[in-house]
Amino acid sequence: MSSERAVLVVDDEPDIRGLLQEILEDEGYAVSSADTAEAARACVAESRPDLVLLDIWMPDMDGVSLLKSWKSAGTLDFPVIMISGHGTVETAVEATRHGAVDFIEKPLSLAKLLLTVEKALAEAPAGAAAGSGMANAQPVPRRLPLLLGVSEYVKTLREQLQAQALRTDSLLLIGESGSGRVLFAQNAHDQNPELTGRFIQLRCDTLSTVNAHRELYGDESSGGLSTGFLESAAGGTLFLTDVELLPPSAQQCLRQAIEQQGFTRIGGNTRIPFRCRLVASSRSDLGLVVRQGMLDAALARLLSAETLTLKPLREHPEDIPALLEGFVDWHVEEEGLAYRHFSVAAQNRLRNLDWPGNLLELKNLVQRILLLGGPTEIEVPEINRVLGIVVSSDTTLALRHDLPLREARADFERQYLLRCLSETQGNIGDLAKHVGMERTHLYRKLRSLDIDLDKVRE
Repeated sequence: MSSERAVLVVDDEPDIRGLLQEILEDEGYAVSSADTAEAARACVAESRPDLVLLDIWMPDMDGVSLLKSWKSAGTLDFPVIMISGHGTVETAVEATRHGAVDFIEKPLSLAKLLLTVEKALAEAPAGAAAGSGMANAQPVPRRLPLLLGVSEYVKTLREQLQAQALRTDSLLLIGESGSGRVLFAQNAHDQNPELTGRFIQLRCDTLSTVNAHRELYGDESSGGLSTGFLESAAGGTLFLTDVELLPPSAQQCLRQAIEQQGFTRIGGNTRIPFRCRLVASSRSDLGLVVRQGMLDAALARLLSAETLTLKPLREHPEDIPALLEGFVDWHVEEEGLAYRHFSVAAQNRLRNLDWPGNLLELKNLVQRILLLGGPTEIEVPEINRVLGIVVSSDTTLALRHDLPLREARADFERQYLLRCLSETQGNIGDLAKHVGMERTHLYRKLRSLDIDLDKVRE
């Protein structure tokens, strides 16, 4: 069964609708959109969403009035997050009194958007009225398999995970992208009885010097309440992906919260205790990162009470057969794909590859093969055909000298981004790091160049 949650985006600005749809679909949500209140009503009547992102100002009816109409009709059985532009924060706060669960401000912060959506869905399970307090939980999607295989490395990893189930101090995970850092952190959280809160993931490259304080500590300066990452993870785990990418202002905020064991929201007076376990990941040894000036030395010490290193897949290829079986089972159960089996020859073919994208690349390959469908037995020729789509040995980008400079530059950018998307297996987060762009800007660039992420990932 698919674990996708349905999100309806209601906004009269096509760029905002398109951007939100791309961001949320990239995170695994099923997204539909409407540009007017009337269209939104029709969408809800046709198929009840799990969540609505609702703009306040629209041409036919404002978002607050639409929210009130759903509430008065008794059909507000889904969480609503208001989208407010400049000067409309008070209106958004009013909307929370009429049933909205939260609001986000324009210009949109990617980090805040994803956290707010995740929080709203977690606190308002499917089938429960918004704000009803019902505790019936939606079935939690099964974690992707990590500890599968026969190598000594996997055996040691199992022992290390078992030890983490008894700890709440900080943990640092060193490893390449896709090597299983987030999977290890998720499993360590799930198996720890001391951690009764949520598992929250923060992509450190989504914070900026401008928004770091607000995103980490929260904000109550505008009359409403916006919780930050540290408060949202209270009693649970805050996983910091690629901690070396935290901007200096965010490093300072985080270090102060740890050292003082508390923090205060922007505009607030109440001191909030620091109550989450910090698990950080890095692609490099933190000593090197500190020497390069990318990370504060004191913060590095606070984040590395214990350090574990996750190996790249190329260093334990003997585990690939078990991982293949585990990934197939996961996609069959969670996405409803037809079961298929890799022959021994196909398994050996995959064991001999380098896997620069590690477990994530292997998982994506399995998904692509299952989506394409075919005989139950997956053989080497099919593997080779799919690898031909995923990997290209041609590293040359063609330069168009027959075009004006502006068009030639756009053509080159399109080729460049398509090549980088192929190399990152369509992962927008890895692409953003590779090309050195903030994700929101990257989405806009892809749209301006008519690059369809869905088609790239096919």
